[in-house]
Amino acid sequence: MSLGHSLRLVLAPPHPAGRPFLIGGAAVAVVGGAILGSWLFWLGAAFTGFCLYFFRDPERVTPGRPGLFIAPADGHVVSVEPAVPPEELGLGPAPRWRVAIFLSVLDVHVNRSPVDGTVTRVAYRHGAFVNASLDKASVDNERNALAIRMPDGRDIAVVQIAGLIARRILCDVKEGSRLRAGERFGIIRFGSRTDLYLPEGVRPLVEIGQTMIGGETVLADLSSTASSSQDRA
Repeated sequence: MSLGHSLRLVLAPPHPAGRPFLIGGAAVAVVGGAILGSWLFWLGAAFTGFCLYFFRDPERVTPGRPGLFIAPADGHVVSVEPAVPPEELGLGPAPRWRVAIFLSVLDVHVNRSPVDGTVTRVAYRHGAFVNASLDKASVDNERNALAIRMPDGRDIAVVQIAGLIARRILCDVKEGSRLRAGERFGIIRFGSRTDLYLPEGVRPLVEIGQTMIGGETVLADLSSTASSSQDRA
């Protein structure tokens, strides 16, 4: 990767959700610095710089081949196992493969659709704010869950999960919205987790510890199936 390309990723324009923080940081730097001195200027400037980095929203190149499931977030995989989707989505009690991605405060926090499809359900549930890297975060933490129906009629679930310091989940779509694979649908502030529940019978192609690039990394494809959850043991 060239230096220029790396700089473009780091200096990508911020997501609109970051504007209040950027304006606030700049105001502290300029106004506060003028009134109370240089220490407040540098504090405001440092906060503004952090927000520019945290809210960066780089463009991504999404694979176009039909049947692929794309990572819905940046971060690293912390869990790959069968699990029942959130009950509020109404997708039934049958376990399906779940890939959980943990986003550190240094990752891009924009969420993207894993597939082409139509949002059939958006359900927000209040909860705790335990460390998002822990497995119990999928059940206990505050979350926003989406059910997306693919063109072939099968459903997937994508869940935005708050973390230890994340206190705000933003979702820009509603029931009936149509999404393209790789299209942005929300963002989580600051440090979080995103879970993807694949259709029944489709198994993941990733392992715990792998680094994901939201909108680009292939997590699974319709040709990779598993007859039972024991196949991965």
